[in-house]
Amino acid sequence: MPLDNRQFLVGLGRAFAGALIFTLPMLMTMEMWWLGFYMQPLRIALLLVLTLPILVALSRFGGFRRTADLAGDVADALVAIVVAAVAAAATLSIFGVVGPQMSLSEAIGKLVLQIPSGALGAMLARSQLGGQSQDRSEEPVSYAGELFLMGVGALFLSFNVAPTEEMVLIAYKMTVWQELTLLAATLLLMHALVYAVNFRGGTPDAHMAGALLKFTIPGYAIVLLVSLTVLWLFGRLDGLSTEEGLSAGIVLAFPGGVGAALARLIL
Repeated sequence: MPLDNRQFLVGLGRAFAGALIFTLPMLMTMEMWWLGFYMQPLRIALLLVLTLPILVALSRFGGFRRTADLAGDVADALVAIVVAAVAAAATLSIFGVVGPQMSLSEAIGKLVLQIPSGALGAMLARSQLGGQSQDRSEEPVSYAGELFLMGVGALFLSFNVAPTEEMVLIAYKMTVWQELTLLAATLLLMHALVYAVNFRGGTPDAHMAGALLKFTIPGYAIVLLVSLTVLWLFGRLDGLSTEEGLSAGIVLAFPGGVGAALARLIL
């Protein structure tokens, strides 16, 4: 078998593995099944539309195969979406969640909701499952690129828990002081994971105050924006006041912040 074909098949195998690893929690979450039934079609379509440019940009840092130009990145992104859709369809069919007994719109809704996390897993499979030597991912990442990676990390973890009712319930139970404490704790945790703890890829010798202003605070703003966007897409902000919605965003930003910090270490 020619080397190029073998490398493509290896990359494709990694993509399927990455899609399953990243999306299994959502494939086995009942809220995601329900959302596929009653979520507004416009929001489902918007979710898929937003996924494509994120995947294209992410391919520049760690797609499941090496690419040389934008066309290759777009192709990678489309392949990742197809891989995620096939992996989700196969898994949900085995689980009996989708089948010929339900309407086409419901089946499509359930599958599309699984695509973003599955496609992210497929795209990140190369960096997480090997084959990263002599890759572009080892080149220096720009400031904008680092903030983008933080947003991707926030999207992955927040996407896994945003569909659940617990986000809004936790926000309802918390006082204003508890919310402010959680916000501060998220900032400190994000900062510690990247700069204070000697993790691979971290920068423990960086100037702490400068790093806080340059990365952690802007990173948290991105995390909060991602959290609110995901909550809105899943309809979790519907019927909530601005204050209640912001509270839910702060709650979701806690796991999102962890994902943002870890994304800068592993991508």
